[in-house]
Amino acid sequence: MVLAGVVAVDGPSGTGKSTTARGLALRLGARYLDTGAMYRAATLAVMRAGLPLDAARTDADGNDEAVAVAVRAALVMSTDPAEPRVLLAGEDVGAEIRGTEVTRNVSAVSALTKVREHLVAEQRRIVAATVAEGAGIVVEGRDIGTVVVPDAPLKIYLTASDTVRADRRTVEDTSAGRAADATSTGADLARRDRLDSSRVSSPLRAAPDAVEVDTSALDVDGVLDRLEDLAAERGMLTPALAQVGGGPPNGG
Repeated sequence: MVLAGVVAVDGPSGTGKSTTARGLALRLGARYLDTGAMYRAATLAVMRAGLPLDAARTDADGNDEAVAVAVRAALVMSTDPAEPRVLLAGEDVGAEIRGTEVTRNVSAVSALTKVREHLVAEQRRIVAATVAEGAGIVVEGRDIGTVVVPDAPLKIYLTASDTVRADRRTVEDTSAGRAADATSTGADLARRDRLDSSRVSSPLRAAPDAVEVDTSALDVDGVLDRLEDLAAERGMLTPALAQVGGGPPNGG
């Protein structure tokens, strides 16, 4: 069976959004869009420009230099779940955007209203182009079901206990060669939750009609089985007559 339509996956860091969304796309022959990677790439562009990110939080008059840099960033996303590349000015920055410095600063850039407006418009364009091609797509982030695709037929809000989230992120960072420990990781996750939930533009929250799935005691296959069942209940699965191609509609 393959996915038809849009699945929105939201939730805080460490709940398994990326693993779940990408895994579901692979399982159901769909495209995959990691919107968080777009904000991370925009953050990297601002950092490379040498701009002070604390000042970027204000965005009082909409003319902040950080906004201009982020909006002008030449960003291309692949929607192939088998190879979800992130290109910034033609350079694959998929590994760099997961580093400590980008992680520490991404909430500041993500809070800029005009940056969010710009990237949300791009996310909607990618989703619309994918659907127009007849392909399904799994989109993950923090405002997918509330802002990016509020009409998605299936909205998922992933949760997990604070301890599980910190442990997962620590294992992920350590596996990628990044120094990490559960205590500092937990503090960083709490800080990001606070910033992302309190920002004026598109705060982190569950859509009223989202299905909450607690992943604390579930393995990856368990979460994917649950989401596949939900997609089937909504009539979003069709026979796999031909595998959906992986080439992204935006040239990534």
